[in-house]
Amino acid sequence: MTKPRWILAILAVLALMGAALGLRDAVTPPGAVAQGPAGQQRAVPVDTAVAVRKPVPVRIDSIGTVMPIASVALKSRLETQVMEVHFSDGSRVKEGDLLFTLDARALQAQIKQAEGILARDRAQFEGAERDLRRFSELVGRGAATQVNLDNARTQVEMLRASVKAGESALENLRVQLSYTEIRAPIPGRISAASAKAGNFVRPADTTALATINQIAPIYVAFSVPQRLLPDVRKAIQNESAKLEAVMPGDPQLSQGTPTMIDNAVDAATGMVSIRATMENKDERLWPGALVNTQLILRVEDAVTVPSVAVQTGQSGTFVFVVREGVARVQPVTVTRSVENTAVIGKGLEDGDTVVTDGQLLLGDGVRVAPRRKAGA
Repeated sequence: MTKPRWILAILAVLALMGAALGLRDAVTPPGAVAQGPAGQQRAVPVDTAVAVRKPVPVRIDSIGTVMPIASVALKSRLETQVMEVHFSDGSRVKEGDLLFTLDARALQAQIKQAEGILARDRAQFEGAERDLRRFSELVGRGAATQVNLDNARTQVEMLRASVKAGESALENLRVQLSYTEIRAPIPGRISAASAKAGNFVRPADTTALATINQIAPIYVAFSVPQRLLPDVRKAIQNESAKLEAVMPGDPQLSQGTPTMIDNAVDAATGMVSIRATMENKDERLWPGALVNTQLILRVEDAVTVPSVAVQTGQSGTFVFVVREGVARVQPVTVTRSVENTAVIGKGLEDGDTVVTDGQLLLGDGVRVAPRRKAGA
């Protein structure tokens, strides 16, 4: 055989060997573990974590809306002019603070006029009473007729009624005079004044002079599915429920207590509205804002692992448990998830080591080489 034919034969043998190796790799099942030179199983590098039993809250996450407990729109009860504004726009006010002063000159003049009329009526009433006493003495001595006595008594009653009417008119004017000073009926934050000094205001105006919203305490309203309503009602009755709310962009939590469950479930959405009262002393919650809420019903002790350790197969959820350097498939029941932590109902014990990364190369009985270990 000539030299070129030997070279072609050698190349053909090498090609057949490469094809055989490629065919072996193609039929190797996924997840098969590579064997060492002596046929020993090579350990698969994985990350692990330890299952930990600890208190875990039972909570419901939702989106809530901040609402003021009280909101008052200030309006004028008189047709008059604003004389002075006594607050800064957006400032905090206390109950009873003077906010607006209105023009009171016309009312003050009417009060003086009513006081004069009342003084006249009282003087006439006193004179009529003296006449009544005098006629009573004269009739007793036979020096006056009964008609004169009856007329004197009638005059007294008429003037007594006039005095009462004058007193009522004067009181009404004084009440109207009090309307010229608009004071804060509740504590809270006040809006910008819509009318400054010099503006004419009247009761028919649709725009309020200003609005006061009570900030502390404050309400947070949110909704939960109706299937959770029994647990929520039980937690509120046991006084174990509390609400945590956080404003977007603010890491600080605000805490409060659920105080009201709506008396009906929304038939269109299947949700029930709940309202919680927050102290909000630092005024982190602002009326009208959307907040992330966590309704904590109770706290239970449970075994927890990182959520990435839980796998899903045809028979349900499972984890790989590492015992003596070997991975074992362990079916588990996950009751709920809290952030990045899975709460295990059954299947694991406190202290078990589970695989959190590298599960694709694992099977039941495969040796592993943990790279790092972390807590749940």
